[in-house]
Amino acid sequence: MAEEMVQTEGEKLEDPIVEHEGYDETESIVGIWGHPLHAMSVAFPVALTFCTFGADALYWWSGELFWARAAIWAAGTAFLFGLAAGATGTMELLMVPGIRIRAPAWSHFVIAVLLLSILGANWGYRLGGYEAAVLPYGILISGFSVLVVMVTGWHGGKLVFDYRLGTSKGS
Repeated sequence: MAEEMVQTEGEKLEDPIVEHEGYDETESIVGIWGHPLHAMSVAFPVALTFCTFGADALYWWSGELFWARAAIWAAGTAFLFGLAAGATGTMELLMVPGIRIRAPAWSHFVIAVLLLSILGANWGYRLGGYEAAVLPYGILISGFSVLVVMVTGWHGGKLVFDYRLGTSKGS
């Protein structure tokens, strides 16, 4: 019969990965002069994801063709900049032992890959005719991508601010 693990009062729980070799190695190695590239590059796809949704909403509200055209450009640029941000984040994840060992880093990675898939689908859907693509599915995809970018950004921020992953230790 399996032994039941029960925490007694006053007993401190221990994290088993703390003793893992490389646990404290969390400094960014993919950067320029100590500035992490992933942290610098994620702002663009995040902002452009919101811009795509905003342009869709403005097209729906005004009917101006300009906003549909702006949305396809924002969607495509969000996807392409997202690929660049994803490449730098993937390099950090795979190359830094202290990041790679933590489960929350992998959760952030999986959600970010989902976001890239949605951004690519959003852009690809619009390539067949950007004006007709906005309503109803374009704006729905854009709205969903905004929700996913918020979740992925929250996870990424938690990794940086709570665990200090991917940051530079400084001198």
